Amino acid sequence: MSTAPDTADVKSDAMNLWPIGNCEIAALIDSKASIRWGCLPRFDGDPVFCSLLEPEKDHGFWDVLLEGCTRIEQHYVRNTPVLVTRMSADCGNVIEIVDFMPRYQRHGRMFRPVAIARIIRVISGSPRIAVRLRPAHSWGAQTPAQTSGSNHIRYILDDHTQRLTCNAPLGWIRNETMFRVESDLYFYFGPDEGFDADLPATLEAMLEQTVSTWQHWVRGLHLPLEWQDAVIRAAITLKLCQYEQTGAIVAALTTSLPEHADSGRNWDYRFCWIRDAYFTVQALNRLGALDVLESYLHYLRNIVDAARGGHIQPLYGIGGEAQIEEHIMPALKGYKGMGPVRSGNQAYEQIQHDAYGQIILSSVQAFFDQRLLRRATVQDFEALEAVGHRAFDVFDTPDAGLWELRTRSHIHTYSVAMCWAACDRLANAANAIGRSEASKFWQDRADHIRQHIDDHAWSEEGDHYSAVFGERTLDASLLQLLDLKFVQADDPRFITTLAAIEAGLRRGSHMLRYAEEDDFGMPETAFNVCTFWLIEALHATGRDADARVLFEEMLSRRTPAGLLSEDIDPRTGALWGNYPQTYSLVGLIQCAGMLSRPWSDAR
Repeated sequence: MSTAPDTADVKSDAMNLWPIGNCEIAALIDSKASIRWGCLPRFDGDPVFCSLLEPEKDHGFWDVLLEGCTRIEQHYVRNTPVLVTRMSADCGNVIEIVDFMPRYQRHGRMFRPVAIARIIRVISGSPRIAVRLRPAHSWGAQTPAQTSGSNHIRYILDDHTQRLTCNAPLGWIRNETMFRVESDLYFYFGPDEGFDADLPATLEAMLEQTVSTWQHWVRGLHLPLEWQDAVIRAAITLKLCQYEQTGAIVAALTTSLPEHADSGRNWDYRFCWIRDAYFTVQALNRLGALDVLESYLHYLRNIVDAARGGHIQPLYGIGGEAQIEEHIMPALKGYKGMGPVRSGNQAYEQIQHDAYGQIILSSVQAFFDQRLLRRATVQDFEALEAVGHRAFDVFDTPDAGLWELRTRSHIHTYSVAMCWAACDRLANAANAIGRSEASKFWQDRADHIRQHIDDHAWSEEGDHYSAVFGERTLDASLLQLLDLKFVQADDPRFITTLAAIEAGLRRGSHMLRYAEEDDFGMPETAFNVCTFWLIEALHATGRDADARVLFEEMLSRRTPAGLLSEDIDPRTGALWGNYPQTYSLVGLIQCAGMLSRPWSDAR
């Protein structure tokens, strides 16, 4: 039986979560240094740490309790995802917990084990602590069996075994006994392999090399002059969302965090959406993080090869899996008790035509950028042409759209515009490889789609582009016509469309995706990336002061970790939805780059 006291009563925000990771796995740590979320053996695996979605369960977390704790402070080691939590008691006892996942070059390749390292340092006094490591498996339904060795505890999970190696007394760890700490403690929760090295020295070396690896990665980024801390944190977190084994980029690290209270809009985002990944590489390209693009293009080439010119899904598994069946996981009640908890995402079955454009837009840079280790080839162009043919064949047919409506389909202007962009950018790529006839062919197709959009998406009655052909509906994706270069910022049609979107969808400082009832009723929260799209449009149309005010407002809404989730309540400012959300961090990076003063101002 545990002899540990209850967790200290330290106030925390429900969305105060700090990601750590190594591009193989990731975890979220709350404001009390408890690991509340983490899936093994990869992002989309079984949540071994699942208390984020079931706080009343007595397992699914890993915390450290300091006797008499009255104050907790947290920060990342500069320019890394290495988290430091300082716990203090009024009597002067202070400890620091350093949490990280090893990531560094070893034997000519990146070492990124399925492992979490925790170091507990004594800062002052004679602190007494308890360590409670309570993993779960089978989506919170089971507590793993345990076996012990001389310096380790093995946790037998559903499909694999994890081993905790530590220099603390094992009996006190197994029994969660409160004990006095007189020297630094080291914990390594990793694969079921012998740890044949000096544990403290090895973890200190792992920490040093992991910090160095991340800081050197950040050193290579092309940052704006202003808001550098915000951009760096967003960039590191986007990098954490890439599964480096394959190059896939997940939309978020979590599943089933609701879009608003009791909404039922609880989705699993631990997969690679072609759309979200396109936005992610676009933002990181702005910063010069070409390693993410190169890895993702390898992933995309495999997707294109497997499609053989046919249908391409809107999302795939991080290993390239095509089938991602959606299931309800009944053992977990959900975030704050607001289920359901879902594993998998039915959207993989949907028709979403914008994916064809996003594949080509992500790939075209490789025909022009001489920095890349692997430049695009003629064979790559020919493979992309198959995607372009598919885009042209389907551009004027209904789909579920980028908001993934589950029970209805329309001809969505954004999807059609993405098909236009596919053909338009193929024309550019053909020029780059000296294929003038192919360039003219694709430009003719792009012109045909452009005319079709102008004929069917413009609403004379509303004096704006419509989100759906033949109607006068609005959604925030129409702002992307500017980023796609379908319209210019001074085009009167875009100006009136922007005015209509602001009037219909803006709620104070935030933007809704749309303001009409969908499969789950009326939307109640704003979509953070849509606000960033609005900021981009305001800047492009000369409203810089308005854009900066909105941008600063969005920065103020970030969590203590400097991050954003998918949604925000425009009335209360509360964050909702899966976290951290790549879409939202992309918007932050893009807007910071556009709005920042130039580096020449620093001279």
